[in-house]
Amino acid sequence: MAIRKSVRVYDLAREIKQDTKRVMEDLRRLGADVSVASNSVSAEIAEKVRLKYFPKVEAAPKRAIKVIRAAKKDDAAVVDEAVHVSEAPAPPPVEPEAKPVRKVAKVVAKPAEEPAAEEPVAVEAPVEDKPVRVKKLVAAKAKPVVEETPIVEEAPEPVPEALVEPEPEAEPAAEPAAKPDAATSPAGTTVKRLTLTKGALDKGIRPGERVVSESATKTGRIVGEVRGGDARRGQFRGTQGESATPQLTYTPPADNRRRPGRGGGRKGRDDKGGRFAERDVDIPQKRSIEERVLDQVGKRESADTGVVRLTEGATVREFAEAIGVTPRDVVQLLIKRGVFATLNQPIGDKMANELGAEYGFEVSFVAFEEMVIEQEFEELIAADADDVELPRAPVVTVMGHVDHGKTSLLDAIRQANVAEGEAGGITQHIGAYSVYVTNPDDPENERRVVFLDTPGHEAFTMMRARGAKATDIVILVVAADDGVMPQTIEAVEHAKAAGVPIIVAINKIDKPDANPDKVKQGLAGLGLQPTDWGGDIEMVPVSAKKKENINTLLETVLLQADILELKASPTRRASGVVLEAKLDRGRGAVATALVQQGTLAVGDPFIVGQFYGKVRAMFSDRGEAVTEAPPATPVEVLGLQGVPQAGDTFQVVADVDRAQDIAQQRQMMARQAAMLKTTKRGIESLGLAEIKELLVILKADVQGSVEVLRSTLEKLSTDKVKVRVIRAGVGAIAESDVLLASATQADDASTAVVIIGFNVRPEARVADIAKQEDVDIRLHSIIYKVEEEIKAAMIGMLDAIEKEVILGKALVQETFKVSRIGTIAGCRVTDGVIRRQAKARLLRDSVVIWEGDIATLKRFKDDTNEVAKGYECGISLVNFNDIKVDDEIEAFTIEKVAATEL
Repeated sequence: MAIRKSVRVYDLAREIKQDTKRVMEDLRRLGADVSVASNSVSAEIAEKVRLKYFPKVEAAPKRAIKVIRAAKKDDAAVVDEAVHVSEAPAPPPVEPEAKPVRKVAKVVAKPAEEPAAEEPVAVEAPVEDKPVRVKKLVAAKAKPVVEETPIVEEAPEPVPEALVEPEPEAEPAAEPAAKPDAATSPAGTTVKRLTLTKGALDKGIRPGERVVSESATKTGRIVGEVRGGDARRGQFRGTQGESATPQLTYTPPADNRRRPGRGGGRKGRDDKGGRFAERDVDIPQKRSIEERVLDQVGKRESADTGVVRLTEGATVREFAEAIGVTPRDVVQLLIKRGVFATLNQPIGDKMANELGAEYGFEVSFVAFEEMVIEQEFEELIAADADDVELPRAPVVTVMGHVDHGKTSLLDAIRQANVAEGEAGGITQHIGAYSVYVTNPDDPENERRVVFLDTPGHEAFTMMRARGAKATDIVILVVAADDGVMPQTIEAVEHAKAAGVPIIVAINKIDKPDANPDKVKQGLAGLGLQPTDWGGDIEMVPVSAKKKENINTLLETVLLQADILELKASPTRRASGVVLEAKLDRGRGAVATALVQQGTLAVGDPFIVGQFYGKVRAMFSDRGEAVTEAPPATPVEVLGLQGVPQAGDTFQVVADVDRAQDIAQQRQMMARQAAMLKTTKRGIESLGLAEIKELLVILKADVQGSVEVLRSTLEKLSTDKVKVRVIRAGVGAIAESDVLLASATQADDASTAVVIIGFNVRPEARVADIAKQEDVDIRLHSIIYKVEEEIKAAMIGMLDAIEKEVILGKALVQETFKVSRIGTIAGCRVTDGVIRRQAKARLLRDSVVIWEGDIATLKRFKDDTNEVAKGYECGISLVNFNDIKVDDEIEAFTIEKVAATEL
């Protein structure tokens, strides 16, 4: 094959798949004068560059090989092989190929003349790289065979050559030897350079030494012929001769699969082995990840399969433990699906369902709180299976419209005076009291009844809803002189939604204008039919002020409680609901809780909302310290790590560590929800920069008031002014609150910040800092006063309203055209006055033709600022000359008026 005399640099770079600049640097090191990629270099220099990047392909010289297969002998018990390579005269250099093709050429067998001496295989030292002519390959066998490709029929197991006995066959007639051109590859046969293995080096073998094989190889047959001698079969361990480096004919073993190894080497058409293919060691195939997972899943008991329940946000590790698979295998399964996740990274609902369904599991996700409650209840059921529920005290909630006498009625029952201590006579908090009343069935004994007093103001809807959920009986207080009111209807709806029986107390019957029948008629319209009208609702007329019929009301309550058969287990782990929470300076976070199940004792660890704690102390509604609180008992609990939300349920757990873990999980979920809410608000507010915003920092004495105030203030938002509570908490106004307000204030009038203190006050130092930072602090004790003040602040933030005021009108009687001035209208003022600084509009047939400013206003030849009704004047308009007779000029001004409503 002819060789090109020169090669261009970019062709050479493309051939060896290297950067052109790098190839030019290599060429310069070899002495080539190249400056651009289009320069040419000689074939010899180009060959050196090729050998640098592909030394293993082109490193060895090419030798002519003549292989003759030995004829089989009938009495032969052992098959031997020998190789003889004949030297050939050096031909012209042959251009090397990038990828040698391992293909066995056609061979024609002929009878052997004489056997060759048996000689062992040697590992030869590297030979010099010089081109040689490729000789033909001729194999001698007892039966002539023509082979096109080295396709070998698979055998059950490779057998060493020394153990193979030839079959007795008749010796055929010899055929002429094949021509050299028919027995050789067109481009010659490539021989690879051998490198000694680590095992050979450990035995002290040096390159070039002859090594006699001790056993047959497992890689197949190597067949050769000694030129001019008789054909014999010899056994070889390697693939190299002593004095030459031939490419021997390789017959692969029965199992020609890719052998495990780090490098597969270059592959020919029928060679799948590569660099380490000669190792035919039986290594077990590595099982797939799916097989391993199925095996692990199959080891689980049948009772464990089916539905797998995980908490929301479960990690990959938790999912793996739930289905009984090692986490590493789950990670690999995710990677095969294109999902790269760590063990502690949450697994998505969709992916968990796909993986679970693939291995026979139905995955369902439940809320964290639900899972915790289920686990706790399972533990309670297991631990308290033998518990006996005992009768407990009823929980009664007093509800009704504002100023209908709820707290006064409760005072009459408790023999106390709470109403006078309330600001404005309005209940601001939810109260819980234990009252001992005389048992009508046994006058010598008393029975305990728990009363919850809820606010009646319209803003305290959330408190009334919580009271209805935590109660057994509702006492609906309706004033006999006022009748059914909005909060009365709302209280009835809350009670019906909670499925709680209602007892109506018609209060203020001592007033002259009291009308109990009117009250009954109004309640009947709400579906509450009194018993004396054939219904099932007990309605008791009472007077809280004169304490009339109080005992009758209590007897009705006890009778209803007996019908309900209220019971609870005092030996279980305590659980209940938080009625109110606050931050006390000396005692920290304090929660008013109602125990619903079990007995709460000092030292119990518990979880409530996002916080955990350990009961440090408990106080009754009368301020007395207690060590235990049985079911249906309201107590103040100390020992919380934070102030919970009113309405949160509390649950005693096994230890503090578990309570802390649950609290941290809930706090993390709350932060994620807050981030989503903030992001959503930021997206929705795009393009709404014109809207004013009133930022409120809210501090109150109890958590319930904080919730009510937040809800009330945020409902005041309009399309023009938004109210946003940026901080809400329990406790006194602190320095951090003032600093936050100062940092949030904007330079323009689009944003305002105010601190609202409800039943709390700032310290003197905090008040001084507020004055220095110009922060507005407003203190209140009545909720509707807060609402009124925030409304006034919102109105003050509104932009002034522009109002048009008509000053006067003038009729055009004549027009004059003056050079460099334009058209001047001679007018008579028909109404009001025309002023020089006013704006004007030109009307023609009552249609506005032009609107703008007045350029000049003259009275005769003199400029004037104002012309009154009945006088004539000359008027010119700015940049407008199309004035005609009988047109009307109207003068007006724009005044800004402060907004008076939202």
